[in-house]
Amino acid sequence: MQLPYFFEEALATHPDVFELSPETARHVVQVLRMKENDELLLSNGKGLEVHAKIIQSGKRNVQVEKKVSRTFSKDVHETAIAISLLKNESRFEWFLEKATEIGINRIIPLLCKRTERRTMRVARMKNILTSAMLQSRQVFLPQLDEVTALVDLSVEPQYKQKFIAHCIDNSDRQELKNLKNNDSSGIVLIGPEGDFDAEEIEFCLQSGFLPVSLGTTRLRTETAGIVAAVLLKF
Repeated sequence: MQLPYFFEEALATHPDVFELSPETARHVVQVLRMKENDELLLSNGKGLEVHAKIIQSGKRNVQVEKKVSRTFSKDVHETAIAISLLKNESRFEWFLEKATEIGINRIIPLLCKRTERRTMRVARMKNILTSAMLQSRQVFLPQLDEVTALVDLSVEPQYKQKFIAHCIDNSDRQELKNLKNNDSSGIVLIGPEGDFDAEEIEFCLQSGFLPVSLGTTRLRTETAGIVAAVLLKF
């Protein structure tokens, strides 16, 4: 049986015996009804995983002792999806959850000309990422960037392959599945409902992005983001 898994952001700085954060302690005691000598796993979302044992449990405080610590190396081939915010916030949340489960390293919320929603609830979105990380038993939390205008998007040299997925029919687009090299880092741009406009596409092409198609059907923005994520990772 798998041990319960929790997020502790400051885990790397904790001593061998420490108290769980109030949120984690509340879940341990009130939801799972865990008690002294029960064991659990903790991660800081940055590659550190700690196997710990509860040594003291109260209504509000839970003290644990580290038993085994493991540090994992991050995949050298970084993957990122830069995707437009969606009018329907729940659909964007669904994308964040599934992209995290797939193992995307970075998510950049975009503002494009046709983007209808201009802001996002950052704390809520980060909570969704954390929950998805724990549910999928991962030790790395995706980086969630601030909302970024497409024209201000600056992509570091760490991405060897840069793609823009759009729906305008022309002979320049190729299938992403035929272009992606799994031995290289990569980023894909996904537009809003209504797609990128011609000027935005031209801007991205001039910035070194290759035009790609994600298949023969027209996809919703969040679905396109997941298809791109799968193709980048696998």
